Amino acid sequence: MSGPAGNVAPPRVAFQGERGAFSEEAAVKLLGETATLVPRPTFESLFEAVGEGAADLALAPAENTLAGSVHRVYDLLLDSPLHVTAEVVIPIRHFLIGCPGADEREVRTVESHPVALAQCERFFASRPDIRRAAAEDTAGSVAEVLRRGDPTRAAVAGRRAAEIYGGSILRAGLEDHAENYTRFLLLAPEAADADGADKLSLVVRLAHRPGALHHALEPFARRRIDLLKIESRPLRGRPWEYHFYLDLRASPLDAEATAALEELRERAASVRVLGFYKSAAG
Repeated sequence: MSGPAGNVAPPRVAFQGERGAFSEEAAVKLLGETATLVPRPTFESLFEAVGEGAADLALAPAENTLAGSVHRVYDLLLDSPLHVTAEVVIPIRHFLIGCPGADEREVRTVESHPVALAQCERFFASRPDIRRAAAEDTAGSVAEVLRRGDPTRAAVAGRRAAEIYGGSILRAGLEDHAENYTRFLLLAPEAADADGADKLSLVVRLAHRPGALHHALEPFARRRIDLLKIESRPLRGRPWEYHFYLDLRASPLDAEATAALEELRERAASVRVLGFYKSAAG
């Protein structure tokens, strides 16, 4: 990524959703305001963006502290050649966004992504006269509300979406729980530099027999390597068998972690390292 006179050009990073989405906010937090933002309509097109040459990097949501894991992203990670090279965590703060000059008391329809709507139950309980309308994403719902110009319609989204589309914030703090965070993974064609990496993500397929998971994790437990997350996803074409996604506190420069990983390869049917990277601050 070189620009004029050999300068390094800002990275092009793809994210799922419209401009102003929480994914865009995460991309800016991780890569800075100079990054070129490449919105993609679906998770499938997000994972294809780098291979198609539309972006240098991709940023995908992995999990939310309230809604849990983003299963479609985990499934796409399995088939993708991209490597996890970084992560970023952002707080999710929901705002009621309407047309300029609109009055919150006049709002009768609120649209957003179903997860965002579900995270604002207290607001909707206080306004039983409001109809909820599911949309593809939060920022796109703001764009649609502003396009319609109907003061009785509003959207639930982040502050960035209001700023980008010129919407008016009618109410802040709609989320039911303040401890609402989403973790995003940065994906790149090449693996990250080992320096500073303290986290390992991998996917494992195990033999379908009693004790297989315990047997696979034992090398890490014996070395007191912390298992941060485990997620199972169905193995396509093999009913009732699963892939296991693991996040571990481990560095590729640590001999104990390397030894545990080698033992795991001997015990599992297959092991794929998704990436070593530096864990997000906070």
